[in-house]
Amino acid sequence: MDAQLDQRFRIFAQTALRVAAGFTFLSHGGQKFMGWFGGFGPGGGSADMMSRFGVAGTIEFFAGICIILGLFTRPIAFIVSGEMAVAYFWMHFGSSGQIWWWRNGGEVVLLYSFLWLLFAAWGAGPVSLDAWLRSRKAAA
Repeated sequence: MDAQLDQRFRIFAQTALRVAAGFTFLSHGGQKFMGWFGGFGPGGGSADMMSRFGVAGTIEFFAGICIILGLFTRPIAFIVSGEMAVAYFWMHFGSSGQIWWWRNGGEVVLLYSFLWLLFAAWGAGPVSLDAWLRSRKAAA
């Protein structure tokens, strides 16, 4: 693969991963925050906004939107990486006493934690509002 094609593929893959992961993250937040996609808990409604699930849902919903758009990606990805690490150790490890994800059901939050850590390091990429804002700032 020549360098130009390799670069284009990386841009496409990074953008596709960011958008797809942002949508799935938004959907988890939408379940808790808005009661979408079958809702939250056994009753299927939304979480109480003042509960840990309500706060988590709000963070996940709005962070998902920003990540999809590639807006403030690095700081937001860093924050939600931490949120997912807390969720893993508090909810999955803490409630089960099992550290391993195959025993505590924490695969998704573990993967999100490291995925968002990657975007905190990489940024949103060239197809994003962050890149557009940077280019406008450089032109000014």
